[in-house]
Amino acid sequence: MKNNSLGTKFLLLAVTLAILLYFGIQGGRYLSDPLTTTLAYAYQVEEATDLSGYVVRQEQVLPDETGGLLRLQRSEGERVSAGGTVALVYADQASLDRQQEIEDLGSRIEQLQFAQEAALGSEISLKLDAQITRSLLAYRADLAADRLDKAEEHETDLRALVLKRDYTNTDTEDLSGQITELKSQLKSLQAQAASSVRRVSAPVSGIYSAVVDGYEAVLTPAALAELTPSRLSALQADGRASSQVGKLILGDTWYYAVAMDAAAARELEKGGAMTLRFAKGVEQDLTVSVASVGPEENGRAVVSFQSSSNLPQLTLLRQQSAQLIQKTTSGIRVPKEALRAANTKMDETGRRTVEEGLGVYCIVGMEARFKPVEVVYNGDGFVLVRSTANTDQEKLRLRPGDEVILAANDLYDGKVVG
Repeated sequence: MKNNSLGTKFLLLAVTLAILLYFGIQGGRYLSDPLTTTLAYAYQVEEATDLSGYVVRQEQVLPDETGGLLRLQRSEGERVSAGGTVALVYADQASLDRQQEIEDLGSRIEQLQFAQEAALGSEISLKLDAQITRSLLAYRADLAADRLDKAEEHETDLRALVLKRDYTNTDTEDLSGQITELKSQLKSLQAQAASSVRRVSAPVSGIYSAVVDGYEAVLTPAALAELTPSRLSALQADGRASSQVGKLILGDTWYYAVAMDAAAARELEKGGAMTLRFAKGVEQDLTVSVASVGPEENGRAVVSFQSSSNLPQLTLLRQQSAQLIQKTTSGIRVPKEALRAANTKMDETGRRTVEEGLGVYCIVGMEARFKPVEVVYNGDGFVLVRSTANTDQEKLRLRPGDEVILAANDLYDGKVVG
């Protein structure tokens, strides 16, 4: 009886030691397993070339005006029709002050007529209150962005709205009397101003710019095809060119002329549309194409890119740095060490098989799962990949946000890692 009892104790001890040894080994493996992961995310790589050159346009300088006070009537980048008013020239300061008084009277008459025609009910008052609030917010945003030109426009609109709101509380009979009186004053002032103001008209249609920089006749679209790198680098603005009135930009096409490697220039000539990104002055990428490649000089040539979009936003650009984006590659970014050349699988008997194929292991639930991919871009320490799993294998498709395994001991598909 004692022998049986002793044997049972030894057996239980052996089983206990085996269990402890098993869990100890597994615990050691778990603690020593260098499991390292990272998140995959969408990424875009651009192949770009840095450039420095000149923006070229067909431009016509407007004749300068003397013998009076000039007041421009067009904003930068505004399109003007042939015969349209570009500026007004006033004989003296009194004439300019009179014009300001005419504009103020016209504004007051318009505000009074608005109040007179309105029903003077709560609905129109509420509408005006909402417009005043929006105008205040826009005015504040312009000041915060240091856009004083826009802020001035919103300030004028805001003043007019406030006056309209104030007039809604005025008796309509009083408004009629005020309108009649103001119209009489306006007619008298207009008669006095008729002979003291001269109008400056646009000889042709175009886009207005107030800045004359001296390159208008020095750098023209017609000269780009024969322009050499040495002539481009030696360009100097014509100091004699000036006009307080400004200039007109003709047509809809603009050019960007740069000197670059001649072989690269010839390759660009074969391509189609490309993307140009100016360093400053324009907040969006521009689509361009090669217009011409000039004669080769010491292994370099002048390339002229052209575009017919966004010209009103480019009126102030001349000598400018830019990037030419020739190719954009998009994919899912993962570190290079996450790539695996084969997928290791284990069956129910513990036998392992290896299938060749590029992919990454990801944590799905508490298991490591192999997701096949192909490399679309090879970068410095990373790659861009896309999933090659079939459309009916959604669980095997790599997506942005997946947790990718960089390192782990004894890694195989289906391994419990969590």
